[in-house]
Formats: sequence, structure tokens, C-alpha cells
Amino acid sequence: MSFFYFLSAFLLINRLHKSIKFTAIWMKWKSVLTFSQWGVLVLYIALQLLFRNSDSIMSLCGSALLLGVVLFVGKEGDFKNFGFYLKAHYPLIAVGFISGITQLVADRFYDDQEVYYVVAIVGAFMWIFGRWATSKKQREELRMADLRNAELDRMVAERTAELTMQKEALEKTLEQLKVTQQQLIQSEKLASLGELTAGIAHEIQNPLNFVNNFSEVSMELVDEMEQELVKGDKEEAMAIAADIKQNLEKIRHHGQRADGIVKGMLQHSRASSNTKEPTDINKLADEYLRLAYHGLRAKDKSFNAELETDLAVGLPMVNVVPQDIGRVLLNLFNNAFYAVQQKQKTAGESFKPVVKLTTAVKGKMLEITVADNGIGIPDDVKDKILQPFFTTKPTGEGTGLGLSLSYDIVAKGHGGKIDLNSKEGEGSEFIIKLPV
Repeated sequence: MSFFYFLSAFLLINRLHKSIKFTAIWMKWKSVLTFSQWGVLVLYIALQLLFRNSDSIMSLCGSALLLGVVLFVGKEGDFKNFGFYLKAHYPLIAVGFISGITQLVADRFYDDQEVYYVVAIVGAFMWIFGRWATSKKQREELRMADLRNAELDRMVAERTAELTMQKEALEKTLEQLKVTQQQLIQSEKLASLGELTAGIAHEIQNPLNFVNNFSEVSMELVDEMEQELVKGDKEEAMAIAADIKQNLEKIRHHGQRADGIVKGMLQHSRASSNTKEPTDINKLADEYLRLAYHGLRAKDKSFNAELETDLAVGLPMVNVVPQDIGRVLLNLFNNAFYAVQQKQKTAGESFKPVVKLTTAVKGKMLEITVADNGIGIPDDVKDKILQPFFTTKPTGEGTGLGLSLSYDIVAKGHGGKIDLNSKEGEGSEFIIKLPV
């Protein structure tokens, strides 16, 4: 029965040989396993010739050989997946040592119980084959699992690459959108500045007319003063000099007025510094109201509207970015004048356009109200009126960014809000609320 131990060792090595044939460790173990297979055969033949009549020695040698193979393979990391199969050999090894020792020390007892030893050897041998079949099935399942995992890894890698490409594309699109947004905002600012041009020209024209007129009068007075000095009439010369001084004061006053308008428009045109400063809201709002009005009249000479102002007395200075709030006011005034102008076209001569500016302090908020008696805003678009690119104006007459940018300036830039009250056909009222 010693043949079973050598056969088991041979089959174990053969099984290992076949299992790793198409793996990365094949070249490492190919020669070792081949040599071991032949070594088992040679050793069996040699021992059979030496101990032909001693089955006990053969059993012990075969069991020792099988144990050595199992222990050697078990400690190698390359064969860790075969641990389940290797352990199946321990029953046969144990039976081999027991039967061999029994034959040596109690030969008669072994002969009496030989049938049980044979059954145990055959059973242990069959147990190896049973475990081999089970381990083969498990390895096949593991192999399939590895294949599935590899496929999943491949799919994950592909999906990751796809998502990475999409992410990069989205980031690029986002950057393009940001650039486009900045361009649109700048275009809107330039558009509002363009609408101011005519109003600015009108506002500057008045102080320039005063400057020109008082300059001419002063030149005449200088000539008169020279004549009086030649005559030796110092008293009259001093009186003329006083008149000239008054004229120069008026020239300086109107020059400063023109300078203030130009500086304000330069602030409006340049990028906001986001630096807040104490600002006279009454002065700022009144100035933009008149600039917006004269700007529209420059486009349509037939348009006239009544400008009403109810500016709170003693209004506190408010920390705002003047050029930003100026843009908001300009946008609201332009919309108000547009609304009354459109209504005037259909309402007839009896309609009297009115745009009203009101300022007041209510609680901890300063309110700037821009009201008109124009066409009003339909109820179904009130919720959309502050959305980017939404406009009620015909194509080409509005970008849809004015109110959206105004809301961002007031709400995000100044911690305020914009409320809307409107009734279609009767007019609208925009209320800017800023923290005092």
C-alpha cells in the first residue's frame, strides 16, 4: 500500500505544475516541479529495490516524502492559494506513519487489522481526490471572480477616464462661461454708459454755458477796469474788480459742477473696486435720475416726462460702492422711462408720463423707491424679472442682464434687497433697500 504515498506526492506536484502553467510564476517553478516529479519516480523505484520486502519502511518513506512536499509547498507564498488542497493530504500522511510504525513494532497486530488500515489508506487517498475536485471548483470560481473583477476594473477605469474627460470639459466650459459672463457684464456696463452720454452732454452743457458767459462778461469788465485805472478812478476800478471776483466764483462753481459730472461718469465706466464709502444717496439718485432722463430725450426729442422727487431731509450717509449703486439706479430709471414712453405711444395725449424718486429711512434700512405710471409688469413674469437674460423688451432693445446685475449688486454686494410692486397697465415700483 506504500505506492499510494508516492503516487499522491507525484500527483500533487503534477497538479501544481499544471495549475501554474499559464501564470507569471511558471518560469520560476517550471524546472523545480519537473525535476521533483521525476525525482519522486526515481526515489520510489530506488526504495522499492532496496526495501522490496519491507512495506513498513516504504510506507514511512512515502509518508515522509509526501509530508516534505506538502510542507515545502505550503511555506512558499506563490502557492498560498493551494493551502486548502494541501491540507487534504494530512490524513493520508497520518495513516502512512501509523501503519508503517505499527508494522515495525507490532507486525502480528497489523496483520490482524490490515483490512482496516487498507480501508483507511484508500479512504484518505479518495479524500484527497474529493478535496481536489472541491478546490478545483473553488479555484474556477475564484478565476471567474478574478475575471469579473478585472472586467469591473477595466469598466471602472474607462468610466473614470470618461468622467475625468467630462470634468475637464466642464471645467473648460465653466471658464469660458465665466469669461463670457464678464464680457456680458462689461457690455452691459458700456451699454448703460452709452445711454448716459446724451444726459452727460446736457448736464455738462449748462455749467459750460455759464463758464463761457461769465468769462466773456469778465473780459469786458477787465477792459473797463483798465480804462478806469487810466483815468485814475480807483473807486470805480475796485467796484469792477469786485464784480470780476464774483464772476470768477461763479465760473469756479460751474467748473466744479462739470468736473463732478465727469468724475462720476469715470467712476461709472471703470471696474468697481468694491470699496464702500460714505455716500449721499439723495445727491447720487437725483443726479442719475436727470442723466437718465436727458439721455432718453436725446434719442427721442418728442418725449417728455414729469420728474417728481421726494427726498428725505437729513438722510444719513450710507456706506456703498457709489459706481455700483449708480448703475443700479441708472438701470431702474431707464426702465421706468422706457415703460412710460411705451405707454405714451398707445395711451394718447391725455396720458402724462411721471417718474418719481423717493428716499426714506425705515427702521434699519434706507429705501430708494423708483416708481412710474407706465405699462407695468404682467403677474406671470414678475418671478422671472430678476433672472439673467430675461427681458420684456423686444429683441435688440434689452440684454436681460440689467435687473439681474442690479439684484446681485444690491443683495450680494451690499446685503440689501430689491422689492417689486407692479400692476399691468398702471405702473411699477421698484424699492431698493440698503442697510444703514
